[in-house]
Amino acid sequence: MINTVFTGTPTNSPPLLIVHGLYGSARNWGAIARRISDERQVISVDMRNHGESDWFDSHSYPDMAADLAEVITANGGQADVIGHSMGGKAAIVLALTHPALVRRLLVADIAPVAYDRTQVRHIHAMRGLDLSQVKKRSDADRLLAKAIPEDGVRAFLLQSLDTKGKRWRLNLDVLEREMPRIMGFPDVEGPFNGPTLFLSGGDSDYVLPEHRAGIKALFPKARFARIAGVGHWLHAEKPREFTETARAFFNA
Repeated sequence: MINTVFTGTPTNSPPLLIVHGLYGSARNWGAIARRISDERQVISVDMRNHGESDWFDSHSYPDMAADLAEVITANGGQADVIGHSMGGKAAIVLALTHPALVRRLLVADIAPVAYDRTQVRHIHAMRGLDLSQVKKRSDADRLLAKAIPEDGVRAFLLQSLDTKGKRWRLNLDVLEREMPRIMGFPDVEGPFNGPTLFLSGGDSDYVLPEHRAGIKALFPKARFARIAGVGHWLHAEKPREFTETARAFFNA
């Protein structure tokens, strides 16, 4: 089962589905969901192997897209979609394989390509945390600091730590095993002919000029925009600018 969080009430507009990135959860997008819910209902999900959703042996993009298709089918049959990073790739595959379910698509700081990078070091750091020494989140933050010196990254990861249950709300074993799939991208055909916005951080290198031809082949109506002065976590660094850009795109 995929955990869903509803913000706001249904309106005449289709719901907005928000799909988080690797190691994230629906709660990471709470502020954005609340901002947008004044106009429409927002459905935020915990992806498989994340948050309160079930754990599975697979973490492929076709499987994640199928999960999202079930959520949309159960909630009206069509949605506007925001997907960030890993969630952006899942949303891309959703639009390409179930185009009737997606009205408009906003892909936040990711391209439909394989990346020569990995996030396994964070899994090793989380797995190496001695949870027996953790009574409160500040304990975990202090203990993780040596392995993960970046304050923002630690704060983000610790949102997935259940300090009372002394467990991570992440299927670390499967995510590590499936990391090549997560960093890669499946062979999937297009096109998706709906309006699509690839919105990137101005300081990020995830969506490059050389990616545009491949993107346009899959998304003929794709447009490209950047938010200046932010990196990969554009929605967290400048939530107001992100929200207003998303609003303008979905309401066009």
